[in-house]
Amino acid sequence: MNVIIIDDEPLARSLVIEYLADFPELKLVQECGDGFEGLKAINQHKPDLIFLDIQMPKINGFELLELIEKPPAIVFTTAFEAYAIKAFEAHAIDYLLKPFSRERFQRAIQKWLQQKNASSTNTQVLLDTVAASTGQQNRIVLKDNGKIKIIPTQQVQYLESADDYVKIHTAEGIFLKNKTMQYFETHLSDQDFVRIHRSYLVHIQLITRLEPYEKDSHLAILSTGQKLPVSKAGYAKLRLVLGL
Repeated sequence: MNVIIIDDEPLARSLVIEYLADFPELKLVQECGDGFEGLKAINQHKPDLIFLDIQMPKINGFELLELIEKPPAIVFTTAFEAYAIKAFEAHAIDYLLKPFSRERFQRAIQKWLQQKNASSTNTQVLLDTVAASTGQQNRIVLKDNGKIKIIPTQQVQYLESADDYVKIHTAEGIFLKNKTMQYFETHLSDQDFVRIHRSYLVHIQLITRLEPYEKDSHLAILSTGQKLPVSKAGYAKLRLVLGL
């Protein structure tokens, strides 16, 4: 069974490697020092299990998992216990709070071996749980033509629903993210973004005026020249936000 370690601390990686020696059935195929390298390794090796740190440069552990279509089983190795420990306990295979002992590591491996069939389901539920509890985000991480793209939310002009994806419109272009509009409405600052329609979430500062359009609806005119539909409910939200 193939294993990958993703952690920016060399000492932490070496400790996991040392403890893995007790499990000859587990083969370490790569150790990675950041999320970019980790994503490439996961796509290449399709591991059964990854040991994943959360706080890392470039992209963090949760952002990395969002970029993987079918995440493998995860054991978190982290010094970060601020907001997600309950989620780990409920849905992750296990989490190892640094510094962890050989005995604690062994218990995590045994737990995984006993419940491998539930791994992918647990991973997805974990991501959903963490996403619901981490509050507002100031950037969006996605894959664009095989490369990792990081978009600060201040560069987002508006978001548009597109089936199972959301189109993220920026001055640079349009990017796709496999999330829901509800997710972004919850996680983007309501001081900066407003849901004007079931299919549109707009950066408030870009709205220059509102124009009547058909019965009980309006158009939001953006400083970019874009015209977006505003539903009756969206118009009520805008009036409240803009103080009209």
